[in-house]
Amino acid sequence: MKLAEILQKPVFDKVEVIAGHTGLNKEIKHITMMDAPDIVDYLNPNDLLVTTAYHLKDKPGVLLSLIKSMQEKDCTALGIKSKRFLGHIPNEAIQFANDKGFPLLEIPLETSLGEIVNASLNYMLSQRTAELTTAFETHRKFTQHILKGKGIKRLVDDLSHMINKRIVLFDAHFQLHTSSYNRNSIENFFSSLHTSGFEFLLPNSPYSYFSSRNTEEVFTIFPIYTHMKKPAFLVVLGEIPLEDQSLLLTIEQATNVLSFELMRENTVKQYTRRARNDFFTHFVEGKFTFAEEIESRAKEFSLKREQASIAIIGKMDSSEQYKSFTQHSVEIDYIYEFLETEIKKAPFASQLFIKDDHCILIMEVVHSSYDLDSSILPYLQNIQSYIANTFKRHMSLGISNVYQQLLNLPNAYREALSALHTGNLSGNTPFIQIHRPKDVFEMLRIIPTKDLLEFYDHIFQAFSSNHQQDEEQILLNTLSVYLETHCQISETAKRLYVHRNTVIYRLEKCEELLGKSLKDPETTFHLRFAFRIKSILKTNERKKQTPIY
Repeated sequence: MKLAEILQKPVFDKVEVIAGHTGLNKEIKHITMMDAPDIVDYLNPNDLLVTTAYHLKDKPGVLLSLIKSMQEKDCTALGIKSKRFLGHIPNEAIQFANDKGFPLLEIPLETSLGEIVNASLNYMLSQRTAELTTAFETHRKFTQHILKGKGIKRLVDDLSHMINKRIVLFDAHFQLHTSSYNRNSIENFFSSLHTSGFEFLLPNSPYSYFSSRNTEEVFTIFPIYTHMKKPAFLVVLGEIPLEDQSLLLTIEQATNVLSFELMRENTVKQYTRRARNDFFTHFVEGKFTFAEEIESRAKEFSLKREQASIAIIGKMDSSEQYKSFTQHSVEIDYIYEFLETEIKKAPFASQLFIKDDHCILIMEVVHSSYDLDSSILPYLQNIQSYIANTFKRHMSLGISNVYQQLLNLPNAYREALSALHTGNLSGNTPFIQIHRPKDVFEMLRIIPTKDLLEFYDHIFQAFSSNHQQDEEQILLNTLSVYLETHCQISETAKRLYVHRNTVIYRLEKCEELLGKSLKDPETTFHLRFAFRIKSILKTNERKKQTPIY
């Protein structure tokens, strides 16, 4: 309660301010009545002392020493019945009080000190009770918001309306959680501040405020403490006056409710994260039996059955400082939680998984010939720089080839892991290593299944027009063995357990259907390539439990 406010009360009608008028806006937390010689030893900041000055009646010069001591202890004011025992207040005391803005109150003889103390305490308690009642109602209102499922966004909007100021809520990584208005520049501004480590400069207090040199905007920051290593932050655009206790209490209750809601929200995320990671681990380790089960589970985690994608595996490089296993795990989890929010800014739709001490980013691409250099690599390099600047750690990355079908994700995972191991051999940290295809099968997996099928059907369309399917399969099988044996008729007959003339007849039949000679190198190349595609398609269909003929 302000001194100026309490002086407006009826009990202070006849009290006169004789010095220190500039200090009337000081806060009063306690009111004390005392006449002991060692009175100063029992005073506290923001105390209002009322006294008859009985212990000073024979030594009025000591009054100046008392006022100086009270000023040093940051007391609020001194109320004195000077006409009772002291007679008058020395001029040097009045001069000092005026210079320092320390209020001196003249209490008339007829006014009881006990009445002043009791009335003042009553005023202060009434105000405090009103503030606590308001705080309780505010807390109850915000809690009901959460219990009714209205969520954090609605709470922030309502708080913004109550205090008539715009509000932004950031998580522990200074990533935007929600806001009472739309303005990307604020998010970018605080993201740059977080990168420079400004939160370490914030005082360890209930709130703090600063202004931007460029825009001259004032920001008031309230930390929200949860189970996390670092707090989240509620940022109010504008200054919150220190003397407005009601406003501070309202925001304090909101931060208390937000603290519990953020912890509940994180618990739900932990369960979801565990389910995601368990699915991914079982998938890449081949623990699922049926393709239908994989595709059904993958839908829950936004993984598509047919979509050109790449797998990116990241691992934190070893820290130079010794850390226990627990400390290392907590730090890695904290960084990976940051990545979970960061992937929202990825150039393409992405999903994050954790396996062992690796983070796996499954990123969709527009098509198989995606422009890695112009979009994905710059994004990954920005993440590496951010982690290095903010967390003082380095992350290296391995990137797989493009895969087209969900069932090829385990292969892509192994390719990215192989690329990561290859990068480690180079001795450079941090690095981004791209996997290079090592055989024809890997290159064929990059091509969309639809294109492979079109090529396969085009090469063997003459066989599909034959209604005798058994004969068609015999001819195709003979042709396949013939090409595998480097066009050796005798070896083909031996492998098929048929007469040499039978092989010759079948090959002539194949030439008739194809309309091309099997002695033509380009024809045999296309046929070999088509048979290789057939093996790829068979592998994919086998995973789906639907064989291809």
